[in-house]
Amino acid sequence: MSDSSPDIMLFTRPECHLCAAARTTVARVCAEHGVAWREVSTTEEPALGERHSEEIPVLFIDGVQRDFWSIDADRLARLITAARTSRQDPTP
Repeated sequence: MSDSSPDIMLFTRPECHLCAAARTTVARVCAEHGVAWREVSTTEEPALGERHSEEIPVLFIDGVQRDFWSIDADRLARLITAARTSRQDPTP
């Protein structure tokens, strides 16, 4: 992961079919873009689980909620590109 890579976190709950599909999508898109990601479960962060209980799985990029329930691969790819672009040094 380079310094221009966004912090991507997928928040899930155990035995969740939507979470399994989201995990597959996030893993594929992040691999295509060479970006690391992490998964955090409601068992690890119960307060976050309470806050987002009706939206799980939830995708966060750089700490901002970007998607939930069904993760759109094209949207995720655009968000990764946008995050990288915003991190680039503007000097030549």
